[in-house]
Amino acid sequence: MGIKINMKKKDSRVEIFTDGACSGNPGPGGWGVILRWRGEERELFGGTPSTTNNRMELMAVIEGLTALKKSSLVTIYTDSQYVQKGMTEWLLDWKAKGFKVKGGGYRINHDLWRELDVLSQAHKIDCQWIRGHAGHPENERADALARQGVKKVQS
Repeated sequence: MGIKINMKKKDSRVEIFTDGACSGNPGPGGWGVILRWRGEERELFGGTPSTTNNRMELMAVIEGLTALKKSSLVTIYTDSQYVQKGMTEWLLDWKAKGFKVKGGGYRINHDLWRELDVLSQAHKIDCQWIRGHAGHPENERADALARQGVKKVQS
């Protein structure tokens, strides 16, 4: 994406609020991101014509991390337990198994998990789950951005 946040070494803590949306699952999907650094905010959104909600949740985090120009201390806020648990509990095991499942096939969304794993290496990340649609201001904004992404690919 074109928006980058330029960070100075002494203050590299970034907050990333993410959300994904899908009109049907699968169906047209969108992702939304709010990046906050030193009181400054940037909003990003995009979409895909045919996808799933989990892929859009992952894309929001990927796009948020892609927007960072330097290694940072990052807190990611997501309403997706799939993303939060994937990043904090499951990813190391999935990676050790080559993202394969019993029977030899690949884990669903392995392509995005691999991309997220590579992007994560440049940062120190804390991934926090927040309840969606519960009045959290940044989560509501990220949801609105994700819905904008859906509308963009539907038009």
